[in-house]
Amino acid sequence: MRPTVWPSLLILAHAAVSPSMQAQQEGLPYTSGSVWSISMIRTTPGFRDDYLRSLATTWKRVTEEGKKQGLVLSYKILSANPSSPDDWDLLLLVEVKNWAALDGIDEKFEAIQRRIIGGQDAQRQLATKRVEVRRILGGKNAQEIFLK
Repeated sequence: MRPTVWPSLLILAHAAVSPSMQAQQEGLPYTSGSVWSISMIRTTPGFRDDYLRSLATTWKRVTEEGKKQGLVLSYKILSANPSSPDDWDLLLLVEVKNWAALDGIDEKFEAIQRRIIGGQDAQRQLATKRVEVRRILGGKNAQEIFLK
């Protein structure tokens, strides 16, 4: 079962930084940083705290274990007032070292989820409960850049 708490990690855009690419980047006005997996979430009115409690018992534990295993550099959640009914109110952000760090990450996190959440039935049950309290509006991976 594909993990529903990591939808943006399922979109794998990989780039290898070769010496020739590094030479090309020397003329750029920025340097490349880490890669962030971003999940855009809209919680159901009145259920935001319920969703956050659920994240604290599962998503946080799974991500912390990923951090211990060196898969994740950091993670955070940003909260905002949505500007429309179809706008996000929570961003789930997970930072990895680079694009190459995404290679094979789904399988590694599936193993962590099996240990923390349980097998496919337990994960499906959790996903079903979360459908009632939130919608995943989308996800993407983005690379941090630093202006020179």
